[in-house]
Amino acid sequence: MADNSRNLDPTLIERFATIVGEKYALRDQQDIAPYITERRGLWHGSTSLVLRPGSVEEVSQIMRLATETGTPVVPQSGNTGLVGAQVPDASGREIVLSLSRLNRIREIDVLSNTVTVEAGVILQTVQEAADAADRLFPLSLAAQGSCQIGGNLSSNAGGTGVLAYGNARELCLGVEVVLPTGEVFDDLRKLKKDNTGYDLKNLFVGAEGTLGVITAAVLKLFPRPKGREVAFVGLSSPEAALSLFGLAMDRAGAALTAFELIGKRPYDFTLSHAQGVVPPLAEDWPWYVLMQISSGRSAEDARGLIEEVLSVGLEQEIVGDAVIAASLAQAEAFWNFREVLPEAQKPEGASIKHDISVPIASIPRFIEKAAEAVASVSPGARVVCFGHMGDGNLHYNISRPVDGNDEAFLDLYHAMNKAVHDVVRSFQGSISAEHGIGQLKRDELIATAPPMAIDLMRKVKAAFDPAGIMNPGKVI
Repeated sequence: MADNSRNLDPTLIERFATIVGEKYALRDQQDIAPYITERRGLWHGSTSLVLRPGSVEEVSQIMRLATETGTPVVPQSGNTGLVGAQVPDASGREIVLSLSRLNRIREIDVLSNTVTVEAGVILQTVQEAADAADRLFPLSLAAQGSCQIGGNLSSNAGGTGVLAYGNARELCLGVEVVLPTGEVFDDLRKLKKDNTGYDLKNLFVGAEGTLGVITAAVLKLFPRPKGREVAFVGLSSPEAALSLFGLAMDRAGAALTAFELIGKRPYDFTLSHAQGVVPPLAEDWPWYVLMQISSGRSAEDARGLIEEVLSVGLEQEIVGDAVIAASLAQAEAFWNFREVLPEAQKPEGASIKHDISVPIASIPRFIEKAAEAVASVSPGARVVCFGHMGDGNLHYNISRPVDGNDEAFLDLYHAMNKAVHDVVRSFQGSISAEHGIGQLKRDELIATAPPMAIDLMRKVKAAFDPAGIMNPGKVI
C-alpha cells in the first residue's frame, strides 16, 4: 500500500500524535488499512494518520487543532456503516478519528431506566449490561457484535425493534458532543420531557459526523419482557402480510414488537448458502413473516396473544401456515434465519441494494411497481426483498441475472437506483430509511430533495462547521 504521509505535513502529524500518544497515533499503512475501507469494499480511502483518543479532552484537543490548521476529520466508530460515511476520501489529507477507545459504560440508572455510555461502546455490550440490570436496550442490528454506539447514533440506526421502540433517535435522551472548535457540548440529561428551546441533540443524531463528534450519550432502557413468543409464518402475498400486520396490531397492540417480511428468494438463498439453518416451515410459500410478541405481564400472556393472532389469521385464510417457536433455542434460530439473509445473498453474485421506506399500507403496491421498474432496467435481474414491514422499511436488493456478468450488472447501479427510487418517491417514501446518506446517496439527495430542505441543511452545517472540516463530502 502506498505511503501517503506526504499529503499531511510531518510537523502537523507530530502535533496531532502528541495529543494521543505515539501508541494511539497510527501511521503505518498496515495498521491504518482496516480504517480506510468499508465492510463491503465499495469505498477505499487514504490517510496518513488514524487517531485513537482515550478521553473527551483528547478529542477536544484534536478538533481544536484541526480547526486551527484546516485539517479535515472523519469520525469513525465500528466501521460497519453501509453508505461510506465513515471512510476518508482518496486525497490523503483527511485524518480518521476512531472513537473505539472511548468505551466505558459510565452509569446505569435503573430507576430512571437509562444507561450513559461512551461512543465506542459496542452495541451488544450495552444490550448485555442492560440485561444484567434486568432491563432491555432494544436496538438490535445484524452488526451488533461490532458496531458502536457513536455510529449507531450518527446514522440514526434502525433495526428489528423500531416497530415497538423506535430507532436510535427515539432511544437517545441526551448527548455529549465535541464541536469542530473543540468546545464540548454537554447535554447528558435523562429527561423524557424538556421543552426548553430547540432540541439540539437531534441535530447531531443522524448527522453522520458532519456537525460534531458524539462522544457519549444517555440512552433509554425498558423493563425486560416477562414473556416473548416468536412465530414464522407462510403467506401467499404481500397483501396477506399486510392483513396479518393489521390483525396483529388490533389483537396485540404494543405487544407486537417485531414484524419482518421475507420474500421467497432471500428465503431460498439463506437455505442454500447459510450454515446451520433449516426450513422453519414444512412447505414453501411465496412470502414469509417473522413475528414477535412480547408481554410485560407473563409468558402465558405472550403465548395467548400470538396464538390468538395466528388462529384468527388461519380462520380468515390470511395465514397459510405458521409455527410458534417451541423453545428459546428455536426462537433464536428463527431470528438467526432473518439476520443472515444479507450475507446469504453474496454467493449469488453482484447486487444493487436499496434501503427504502414507504407508508406501510403502500408496501404491496410498491413491491409490484418496483419489480416492473427492475425488469425495465435489467431483464432477468432477481429481486431480493426483505425487511422491517412493521415500520415500512424494506431492504429491496437486486441480484444480477443467474447467467449475468457481475461487472456489467454493476454498471447499471445508478440506472437501477434511479428506477427503484423513482417508485419510492411516487409513494411519498424515503430513499434512505436507516442506513444514512454518506457518500452513496449524497448526490441523489442533493438532486432530488426540496431545494429549501437542502438550503436549510447547508445553513445548519455552516453554523456548526464554518471551516468545513467535519467529515467533508458526506451527506450534503
